[in-house]
Amino acid sequence: METISNILFWISNGLLVPVVVLLLLFFMRALVLAAGFLGEFFRRKTMLAQTDFLESGVQEQVTEGLRTLAGQSVLMDRSLYLKTLTLLSENVSNKAFCERVVANYEVDAAKELSGSRLLVKLGPMLGLMGTLIPMGPALVGLATGDISAMAYNMQVAFATTVVGMVIAAIGVTTLQVRQRWYARELNNLEYVRQLLCDESKE
Repeated sequence: METISNILFWISNGLLVPVVVLLLLFFMRALVLAAGFLGEFFRRKTMLAQTDFLESGVQEQVTEGLRTLAGQSVLMDRSLYLKTLTLLSENVSNKAFCERVVANYEVDAAKELSGSRLLVKLGPMLGLMGTLIPMGPALVGLATGDISAMAYNMQVAFATTVVGMVIAAIGVTTLQVRQRWYARELNNLEYVRQLLCDESKE
């Protein structure tokens, strides 16, 4: 039994370096995600002002607004939502294609959210592993009277916990806000599809 315990102890200690490296990588990924999220937030303010024609409920105004929007290539290149709106406006006579475009938007939106979901799940997991792994050597240091070794391992344990929770916090925040964004956009896309594509068949 002692041999098995020693093997598990060494395996656990051997995982500390990979866990810390992964935490640092995910922390950098979270910072990049947060910066991209802020940029997207300000772009969406401009985009909302330019898509207020959707509130009119008049097919001619919506069609004209989409035509104007299609000429703004700077915003179009960055926005999945605007690209999907343009595809709908260009294929109003093809109902099946319009339905496919909206379905593809849902798939692409889920793909965009996968980065935040990954941070939410792996951040606390890696943080917990980084907390528990150094606890073994810390307890050994306490038992042998090596206070400096215990203090070092406890420092690592607390640091990995904090980093893991920061990663998760960024992931949760971006996930919740983007889910609301995509839900509203999907609602608008369904509205445009029904207004333009379905009525074109009548």
